[in-house]
Formats: sequence, structure tokens, C-alpha cells
Amino acid sequence: MITVEGVAKTFVMHLRGGATLPVVRKVGFTVGAGECVVLSGSSGMGKSSILKMIYGNYRTDAGAIRVRGPDGPVDVATATPRAILRLRATTLGYVSQFLRTIPRVGALDVVAAEAASARTDPEAARAKARELLEKLNVAPRLWDLPPATFSGGEQQRVNIARGLAAERPVLLLDEPTASLDDTNRATVVELIEARKRAGAAILGIFHDTAVRERLADRTVDVTQFATAG
Repeated sequence: MITVEGVAKTFVMHLRGGATLPVVRKVGFTVGAGECVVLSGSSGMGKSSILKMIYGNYRTDAGAIRVRGPDGPVDVATATPRAILRLRATTLGYVSQFLRTIPRVGALDVVAAEAASARTDPEAARAKARELLEKLNVAPRLWDLPPATFSGGEQQRVNIARGLAAERPVLLLDEPTASLDDTNRATVVELIEARKRAGAAILGIFHDTAVRERLADRTVDVTQFATAG
């Protein structure tokens, strides 16, 4: 479902006179349907940058990133913005460490909007949103409130619900359990395992050792791709 070949990324710091900051080079790995591959390595090695390149938030400097969409493989590294948006709408799910939503839109609507992208029935989308928010212990009294007013842990649970709502065949996870207590962390792990059993290809970053060991089918050490190596 994901094939990464020879990918490199360097950031240009325009506020520092155009100085360059190399991050990774010669990145290569694959992720198949129904498996969870975990990116490992210390902070600053480029793990999140790799996820963002696959999602199309960052452009690559070299290499190819092929994601199998409904019409065949799409090379995200060279795809047009329109093609990337279509891939996100049909194939790519993404849970970042941060929740970004439209102000004053309630949590239920935030999640239901994502669920609706994969369902023609609006009520079925809202039912899926309610199901996920219930499983993630987001209290019903909060559902009509904007997530920006929530605690960090509550916001992250809404973020996870939104990322899972459309049940995309490829799922990118950047520290989804970072701000959660033990109970909610266990729930998230169970939801991720359910997506894997359903055949989703999952690529994740998990700094929690227990979570990583439970979910990972394979581990890719990003240290080998660091430009300092």
C-alpha cells in the first residue's frame, strides 16, 4: 500500500538567510495491507517529517512515495495538489499530535464530517461519529462544544476519532496516544488493532514502548536515514 524509495528532505530556513537543514536521505521501506509498521529512532531524526511527506504536507527533495489509491499507485512526491487531495479523500487517514479544527464547530460535527466523506448517508456518518466518541470516552455533554475548549487529552481523543471515522485503507499515526491516560490509551490501541484486522496499512510513531511492542509487525529505524549518519 505504501512504497518509499530513495526519499530525501532538506529544510530551507528563510529567516536565517536561506541556511539549509538536511533531515533524511535515502529513505526506503514498504507497508502492506493489514500490517503496522512503526518508525523508531530518537527525537529529531525525521520520523514526523516522513509521515508528512507521505501525506503530502511536505514535498520531497528526491525519491518516490507511491501510495496505492483506488485507481492504482500515486507518487505523492510528484503528484499534483488535486491528486493528493483525491488520495486523502479516498485512501489516506492521518492522526497528528495536534488537533486543528474550524472554530465554533462542535466535536460531533468535526468527526461526522470526516465520517461523511466515506458514507452517503449523513445519519450513518453521525452514528459512526457518536460510536467513536463514546468508545473514546468523550462525554456527550461535550459533543456540541468546539474541541478548542477541551483539555489536551480530550482534544486528542477527538483527533483520533476524526482520523478513524472514514476508515481509510492507509492510516498514518503520529504519536496518537501521547497525551492519554492508561484507560484511553488501551482503547486507542484496540481501535488501531481493529483497523489492522480490517486490512488497513498502518504506519505509526509510538514513543510508548508498550504500545509500540503491541502494535508493531515491523520496525523501521529512521536513524539509518538521518543525514548525520
